[in-house]
Amino acid sequence: MSTISSPGLASGIDIKSLVSQLVALERAPLQPLRTQAGSIQSKLSVYGSIKSMVSSMGDAAARLSTPAGWNGVKATSSNNTAVGVSATAGMSATNLSVEVLQLAKAQSAVSQLPPFERGRALGAGTLTIQMGSGDPVELVIADGEDSLASIAKKINESRGGVTATMIRDANGERLMMRSTITGEDSTFSVAITGGNAGGLERLAFGTTAIGGMVQTQPGQNALLSINNVDVSSATNTLSDTVPGLTLVLTQTTTVPVEVVVSADQDGMRKNVQAFLDAYNALNNLLTTATKYNPDNKTAGSLQGDSTAVGLQNALRSMMRSVTASSPFSRLVDVGIEAKQGGNLEIKAEKLNAALGNIDGMRALFTSDSSNPTARGFGLKVKAFADALVSASGTLSTKAESLQGAFTRNTREQEKVMDRAARAEKRFLAQYNAMDANVGRLNGLSAFVSQQITLWNQNPR
Repeated sequence: MSTISSPGLASGIDIKSLVSQLVALERAPLQPLRTQAGSIQSKLSVYGSIKSMVSSMGDAAARLSTPAGWNGVKATSSNNTAVGVSATAGMSATNLSVEVLQLAKAQSAVSQLPPFERGRALGAGTLTIQMGSGDPVELVIADGEDSLASIAKKINESRGGVTATMIRDANGERLMMRSTITGEDSTFSVAITGGNAGGLERLAFGTTAIGGMVQTQPGQNALLSINNVDVSSATNTLSDTVPGLTLVLTQTTTVPVEVVVSADQDGMRKNVQAFLDAYNALNNLLTTATKYNPDNKTAGSLQGDSTAVGLQNALRSMMRSVTASSPFSRLVDVGIEAKQGGNLEIKAEKLNAALGNIDGMRALFTSDSSNPTARGFGLKVKAFADALVSASGTLSTKAESLQGAFTRNTREQEKVMDRAARAEKRFLAQYNAMDANVGRLNGLSAFVSQQITLWNQNPR
């Protein structure tokens, strides 16, 4: 008897459809598991965002938590093209009147006329460069390396305190040398030994040699007055004349330049605003994630989540707390107020007035206390944020718990899929066996019917 190759052919039953429906029943637990997995993934994603925002809030609070964060100063010049200014944090406020009478310059010299012929060999010898009271630098000039261009390159590579530049025109070549340092004490000399006639010795400078280079600019100090006090400087950058203040001189002046150093209130406002922005971003995320929207009847992914709700309540409570500082002990005292919904906003007029008392603002955010709840807001929020995102913190623990739930869910889905696969195999085997038996019975029935018919046609 032939084998039935198509399931259900003998019995007339759609075995594939029947088995498919039975397997679908076996797989029925997958749908709630997949829905649960999607919910867990959504929560993991939101908690990842919460953790990132908590870190950002902690970073913003850190900038307000140290006294140095309130020491910012700014320096302004009434004429930046003549006197540039910058100040270091912590410098006391001051007003200065600066007049620039003379800029510091570097000594320079040039070889005398007539110029050298282009590419002329000046002869082998030695250049000895003496910069101020420093150690002399000897440069050996060998044959084949004695052109003016080669000598200029060797001087520059020696870093002996001077730079050399060759200039060329239709008449020939000349050499310019210049001190790398400004000031009247930064003078240099060049002694020559060797060379050919009218060659290398023409590069001598500051010695008794005749026919050497001539000075084109003497070294000179900058001369200025600060609040009518005369000041001399070897450079045009004065970084220690007034402690904490750097003056950069670029032009002489005909009228005094007013330099003002004051507290950098704009920078402080930006730091306060950055903290509020970070806090508000976190508060908005928590509000969205935990609320129920009655319009579209959808719940946030963390609605009813005790960790998220507790975190938001703790943050809002912290913003209403008091510190041990004076004269400001609450954020509202300096114009930082909570709006409906929990976001913080700045009352500009009140904050501006508070910034007139930098010591008070500094204390509000940096004051320390044995009682953690009475600490300055910068310290308080930073410590709170650090604890939340630490390896054993609430947010890290919550994320680990959700990840564990997701892993277990994945395993349960795999079990359901495995059971369904095994069931499908079993069902197909059972129904195919049934179909084969039905086929055999049908064949036997046909044979019996045929025999009965023959008997009836040939009765004995």
